[in-house]
Amino acid sequence: MLEKLLNLVKGTADDTVIKNPYIPNEHNSEVIAEATNTVASGLRNMVAGGGLQNILSLFNNKDTQGDGLSNNPIVNMMKGHFAGKLMSKFNLGSNQASNVAGSLIPDVMSNLVNKTNDPNDNGFSLEGLLKSITGGQSEQVVQEQQNSGNSGFNFQDLIGQFTGDGKQVGGAGNGIMDIVSKLAGGAREQQQKNGGGGLMDLIKGFLK
Repeated sequence: MLEKLLNLVKGTADDTVIKNPYIPNEHNSEVIAEATNTVASGLRNMVAGGGLQNILSLFNNKDTQGDGLSNNPIVNMMKGHFAGKLMSKFNLGSNQASNVAGSLIPDVMSNLVNKTNDPNDNGFSLEGLLKSITGGQSEQVVQEQQNSGNSGFNFQDLIGQFTGDGKQVGGAGNGIMDIVSKLAGGAREQQQKNGGGGLMDLIKGFLK
């Protein structure tokens, strides 16, 4: 999923990065890798902190155009982080860094949300995304839910429950908070395995 996310960022970055006169061509790949890292780490850190509901709410966002995602707190966090990296690592000025981050990150997230919710796009799914973030912990959660009687369980069920239009998920002692806790633990383990949260080595490996 990480490599697919990198390719999604590449496909979104043509105007904001590739054709940007303020970003030297020799830095294009590094900037794209940094944007990919910002998105992947931001989502993982949110899950690790127990913010699964925020992630599900983000991916249930029907307004992925215009200001719909630009004003989302998770997207705003990513924009600020990415802008800071552009200034510190690539010497962009504050205005240029803010413009790049303010355009690229919402566009990437909009494409990611749309692809994840598109039943005809097999390359992206909420389950696959959570699997990569939690080191496969999401698969165990699905198996446990199915073993407890929720034979058709998937993470779209959770989106429905959080928004009030889905079926109840999980039985006693195995409900939403238990799912949140398990996924948070998996995400924290992935943080520790990757030097406190860094995914850049993995991402740069896909660029070679």
